[in-house]
Amino acid sequence: MRRVRNLIVVLGDQLTPTLSSLAAADPARDRVLMAELQDEATYVPHHKKKIAFLFSAMRHFAEELRALGWSVDYVKLGSPENQASFTAQLAHAIAAHRPERILVTDAAEWRVSQEIAAWQALFSIPVDRFPDDRFVCSTPAFRAWAKGRTQLRMEYFYREMRRQTGLLMDGDAPVGGKWNFDSENRKAAPVDIFMPRPSVFAPDAITAEVLSLVQARFAHHFGDLAPFWFAVTRADAEAAFAAFVDRALPQFGDYQDAMLTNEPFLYHAVISQYLNCGLLDPLRVCRQVEAAYRSGKVPLNAAEGFIRQIIGWREYVRGIYWLKMPGYERSNFFGHTRELPGFYWTADSDMACIDAAVTQTKEQAYAHHIQRLMITGNFAMLAGVDPHALHEWYLSVYADAYEWVELPNTVGMSQFADGGLLASKPYAASGAYINRMSNYCSSCGYDVKQRTGPMACPFNALYWDFVARNRTKIGGNPRMAQTVRTYDNFAPDERQRIAESAANFLANL
Repeated sequence: MRRVRNLIVVLGDQLTPTLSSLAAADPARDRVLMAELQDEATYVPHHKKKIAFLFSAMRHFAEELRALGWSVDYVKLGSPENQASFTAQLAHAIAAHRPERILVTDAAEWRVSQEIAAWQALFSIPVDRFPDDRFVCSTPAFRAWAKGRTQLRMEYFYREMRRQTGLLMDGDAPVGGKWNFDSENRKAAPVDIFMPRPSVFAPDAITAEVLSLVQARFAHHFGDLAPFWFAVTRADAEAAFAAFVDRALPQFGDYQDAMLTNEPFLYHAVISQYLNCGLLDPLRVCRQVEAAYRSGKVPLNAAEGFIRQIIGWREYVRGIYWLKMPGYERSNFFGHTRELPGFYWTADSDMACIDAAVTQTKEQAYAHHIQRLMITGNFAMLAGVDPHALHEWYLSVYADAYEWVELPNTVGMSQFADGGLLASKPYAASGAYINRMSNYCSSCGYDVKQRTGPMACPFNALYWDFVARNRTKIGGNPRMAQTVRTYDNFAPDERQRIAESAANFLANL
């Protein structure tokens, strides 16, 4: 076998032909290494649909690279050549090809980045690491933005990204005279409103082979494998996004926070799994949304709400992740230690909202941001669940979950476990919020109107018990001070009933 000049290692979330490591190489002289690895499929018990999605997308990407002229070593799970881990697989490839150099685009996750950092010393071969330029804001640029700031609020970062990209800008001013139309994104959805479904793609021969593999090797993992409908090619992912812009984006702004029983998608794009593995380009999708607004096809609150999620929130949480790792994953501001309740896996909590979110997660490997933040996340914080346990659950069960994006959302936004670095307040809420933004409560055995007692919505007593337990930690927060004062004004016997109701419920978890 002819000696390879450069061996380019492509990770499973780097499915982009313009990847920086590929751009630095030559298809005529260099070789690509990709592998399906047991270690990556099991470091947390990933949802079966997530494993199938990534393995199929990886196999299709290998074919895409071959069509572009690349030589690709693709090692399937179960192959005699498969070595289970990145480092062991690379060692095997080095022995086979004797490359002069290793090329790799920086990993998105800390643990993989640390593994890559050891390769040069381990193999005595130069390892060229290239920045992942698929993000709008580089890690050094985020550090520069964050330096010297007492508060790292997403809103101010988002404005910088708008200025940098020119998205929804009229010169130096934001289109519509405001940076943020979030106040227009909070309507509850009527139950009889028409809701388009995300695009569905029938499994091809490659995907069918992967589905059989996942069913055989990961049958014990959480989640339903069928029906499998995700896009696994760049062309299909782009078609799915185009369909969203045409059919759902016009209503997305109004109803992006709404929740309805048996309606897992509403007007959401359901493309984050495609963005996060590299099948879609974040800046390109934002430009398409801006074009739809400027042509009059979608309202401003929809276009701005979508773009804020991508160049604002997505870029921001990545910046926070790399700014604060390692150690951020163990943040625990409230000192919560409770184990994750079993109903996060079984959907048998008797709370309609929890069971709907978990059932949907099991079936689709998907839940939208309010279901994650204000249902499963809110409950975990109110109940005092260890935030690291919740982090590992989110990382396991969602097709779009990678630590760089999931960890700050869980530790910072959902659990306030970083003490307010990321969020300006704990996102704690009683059943009233859930009742306002969903129809879950109408089919629940608990009464959302009752604060205490055996039939009261558990979110109600848990909410006020959370306030009581943590009043010294949250009382000084300007956005929580009034809530603490409200609790202090309750009669002593009401506070006692709250404590007893919360304690009785938690004792039975």
